[in-house]
Amino acid sequence: MPGNTNTLLPFFSATISRRSGLAVLLASAVSIVSLAAPSLAEDKTAVKVGIMSGEDEDVWRVVTAQAAERGLTIETVVFNDYTQPNEALERGEIDANAFQHKPYLDNQIKTQGYHIVPVGYTGVWPIGLYSKKYANIADLPKGAVIGVPNDPSNEGRALRVLQSEHLIKLREGTGILATTADIAENPKHLVIKELDAGIVGRSVEDLDGAVVNTDWALKSGLTPENRIAQEAVADNPYRNFIAVKAGNENQPWVKTLVASYQNEKVKAEFDRVYKGTGISAY
Repeated sequence: MPGNTNTLLPFFSATISRRSGLAVLLASAVSIVSLAAPSLAEDKTAVKVGIMSGEDEDVWRVVTAQAAERGLTIETVVFNDYTQPNEALERGEIDANAFQHKPYLDNQIKTQGYHIVPVGYTGVWPIGLYSKKYANIADLPKGAVIGVPNDPSNEGRALRVLQSEHLIKLREGTGILATTADIAENPKHLVIKELDAGIVGRSVEDLDGAVVNTDWALKSGLTPENRIAQEAVADNPYRNFIAVKAGNENQPWVKTLVASYQNEKVKAEFDRVYKGTGISAY
C-alpha cells in the first residue's frame, strides 16, 4: 500500500522533528540548571561553627582571624546547652561544631541517629573532683554527698574518677558509659547526686564534693585549689574535636578550618584562656 505510506511520511517527519526539538530544549534546560545550581562538592568560603559560650569564644576569635588569612570566613554560633550544637549541625543550620569528645558523640549518634564525624582535635580538659569543704580525698566522711554530671558520657567519666581514688568500684566489664547502677562497691556509702553538667559545679557549696568538667569548673569559679582529685591526662579518650556532617569530612574547607585551629597562635590563646586547666590535644 504505497499510497498510504507516502501519505503518512509528512506526519512522521513532523513528529520526529517536534520530538528532536523537545529533546534539545530539555537538554538545554538541564544544562542551564546545572550551571545555576551549586555543586555539592563546591568548596565553601564562609562557614558557621557552633561553640559553647565562655572562654572558647576568646579562642575562636583567634581561630576566626587565622581562617581569614587562609581565605575562609567563620561565623561562630554560640550555644549554652550541650545538646544544641549537634542538633543544629544535623539540621544543617551550622556547618561544623567544636565542643564535644568521642564518648559524648557516640552516645548522641546512638540515641539521636546523628550523622556526624570528628575531623580534628582541639583540646582536653581533665575532669576533676572538687570540694570547698575538704582538702583531701581521705577527709571525705562516710555518707558524703557527691555530685556528678547526669549525661551518660560524663557521668561514666565522673564515676571513673571516683573509682580511681578507691571511693567506689564499678562492675567488671563496665564501659565508659557507666551509671550509678553499675556501682558494685561503695565502702564509704557515698550518696551520688546526678545533676546537669552546667549545674553540678555551681552546686559545690551545697555538696561535700562534685566531679565537674573543667570548663564548667571555670564558669563556676572553682580553682585548682578546690580540686582534690583529677583524671589522668595520658591516653585520655575525652579529647574534644571539631565535627562536621558525614560526607563533608574531606571537603577542602574542612581542612582549612582544622588548620585554622591547629596552630601556635591559637595554642597560645588557648593556654592564656584556660590557664593550664585545658591542654591542646593535637
